[in-house]
Amino acid sequence: MAVQAVGRIAPKTYQLDFGNLPGGELRRASDGWHAIVPLGGPKHRLWLRERPASGCAVVVDLPLDADFELRLGAARQLWLALQRRALGEPPLALPALKRRRLILTLRAMDGWQEGNSYRQIAQGLFGSHRIAERAWKTDDLRSRTIGLVKLGQRLMRLRWRALLDKRPGKDDK
Repeated sequence: MAVQAVGRIAPKTYQLDFGNLPGGELRRASDGWHAIVPLGGPKHRLWLRERPASGCAVVVDLPLDADFELRLGAARQLWLALQRRALGEPPLALPALKRRRLILTLRAMDGWQEGNSYRQIAQGLFGSHRIAERAWKTDDLRSRTIGLVKLGQRLMRLRWRALLDKRPGKDDK
């Protein structure tokens, strides 16, 4: 995210003193200045064309490119941090429903790889009390379980599972 420091502008602007950032850093590089600004918990990484003067207002420059939504989310988090408001979810966080579906998918794949039937997998995922004894062939949970296993198989074929396991020493072949 490109940030500019400009002289006094609007009355409701926010200022950062880049020379006095507790826990922050400001470094010169060939393409400008890079700042790490710890505000509101996370560390915001900023790129500045020139070294900002003390007491200057902060202006964010967002190019309209393929990453605009991601940059906009990061800029919003910086703005919320400057206002000392709650930041909410990080820009790259998965929505709760998608995260829940991926968790169920991985659990379903674990059950399938251990040789469990779809009924056993569904009982492990959703609880035995939700699985009907007689109408299993037409039960909605059966269809959901099969769909989760199929999604897990597709993810595994595409090697996405390796992306979820980033422990040190693990190969990503």
